[in-house]
Amino acid sequence: MAVPTAVPAADQPAPAPRARVLVIGRTVAALAGGLAVFLAFPPRPTWWLAPLGFAVLGLLLRTARARAGFGYGFAFGLGMMVPLLAWTGEFVGLIAWLPLAAVEALLVALSTAAIAVVGRLPGWPLWAALLWTAGETLRAVFPFGGFPWAKVAFSQPEGWYLPLAALGGTPLIAFAVALTGFGLAALVHTRRPALALVAVAPLLAGLAATPLVGTDAQAGEVTVAAIQGNVPRAGLDFNAQRRAVLDNHVARTEQLAADIAAGRAPRPDLVIWPENASDIDPYRNPDARAAINRAADAVGVPIAVGSVLVDPDGRPRNTVILWTPEQGPVAEYTKRQLQPFGETMPMRDFFRLFTDYVDRANNFRAGEAPGVFTVDGIRLAVATCYEVAFDDIVRENVALGANLIAVPTNNATFGRTEMTYQQLAMDRVRAVEHGRAVVVAATSGVSAIVAPDGSITRSTGLFTPDALVERVPLRTETTMAHRLGAWPEWVMVVAGLAALAAALVAGGRARRTGTTP
Repeated sequence: MAVPTAVPAADQPAPAPRARVLVIGRTVAALAGGLAVFLAFPPRPTWWLAPLGFAVLGLLLRTARARAGFGYGFAFGLGMMVPLLAWTGEFVGLIAWLPLAAVEALLVALSTAAIAVVGRLPGWPLWAALLWTAGETLRAVFPFGGFPWAKVAFSQPEGWYLPLAALGGTPLIAFAVALTGFGLAALVHTRRPALALVAVAPLLAGLAATPLVGTDAQAGEVTVAAIQGNVPRAGLDFNAQRRAVLDNHVARTEQLAADIAAGRAPRPDLVIWPENASDIDPYRNPDARAAINRAADAVGVPIAVGSVLVDPDGRPRNTVILWTPEQGPVAEYTKRQLQPFGETMPMRDFFRLFTDYVDRANNFRAGEAPGVFTVDGIRLAVATCYEVAFDDIVRENVALGANLIAVPTNNATFGRTEMTYQQLAMDRVRAVEHGRAVVVAATSGVSAIVAPDGSITRSTGLFTPDALVERVPLRTETTMAHRLGAWPEWVMVVAGLAALAAALVAGGRARRTGTTP
């Protein structure tokens, strides 16, 4: 009778209950890591939580296989996305919020599965950070045109990483934050002091880039005004009362004109109204046209009017109209990046099987070309609301010679959630990325004036009529990030994918030879 050979204790598989407890513990840790990244986003100034969240993720992925990396990444993604995107369900409930968060978490999981594969390569924190950046690139284009809202860069308007936006835009900030976190994980895992440099180097790079963030007025200064007229009610029916939103913005502009006449406010060179400030088409409605003319005549300067226009075929356009006191409408910019499930409804028949809210989504026509408005030396690039989340949209408009950026936005659909603060963080990052002041005009808040260094000089509260009047610099010098465009991002994506391919080849060779990769 054969005598069974004893298996060394170190090689014995862990008892099943212990293994399950270990997996549950790691999954909870992954959720906590994702939650830490969420807590780094505004309105909280706790930007330093983001690299700590990535450190937790790095410790989990360092020795994990791809399938485990996918699972931990999905948990990490849920911990980050579920609270971050809660605003999407403010008035429609879980049917919008949780599926969106789950899809975004699945895309995060694809990244983390790849990161787990490169975890055994020399210099793995570098490859892991590159693959995280590649994952953000994927989420910015897929599905339905992409959803880059949760880019890690948008958690950093207060942090030491922000100046990196002037060098490489949002991808470089994401890479730096992730590299810090993964560097910390490698330091904890190996206890090699030299790895502390990997964790600290991105922070030092951010501090070193600070002098590159220009704020001087190279083309002089102008006075701008952002009008926040407020809405009759929050929610999906914010503009249900015909002309109510328009009347609010006309009234607040006329109040500004009275303040100017009384010497309580300086006269602006340009006034910015929010997205959808004219809730009816002023080309089709003489009463709306007359109201806007009255506001422009009262303030005496051009107004960038966010409006909803209706084409002859009945399809609406989300358009900003440059409206002058002398000539009325003289130029237009139509929003090019439309919001899925709001301004457009992909796969409407399919999603109608789950909820009839899909029939409240519109069928807007997208704009076809970038553009700028020219007003007495001002060359204004417009990024309408959702567009400010997209690198290429803002870059293409600024590339036409813009020396000032406006972000007209309508956040009334999302009530008092964190959405408006998250979007304001994007405005601040774009200011540094392109070296331009940014004027944010919101229907219901928060409106703000952002300096070229990303600092907020003036802002409003939520659901309060207000007017912000501020002197801002006009800048003509372009940043390195603007000049390089998407090249830094694609270099990082290619480098990350090359590392992944190398790890897969090494892993396949190791399996064939029976050696450890």
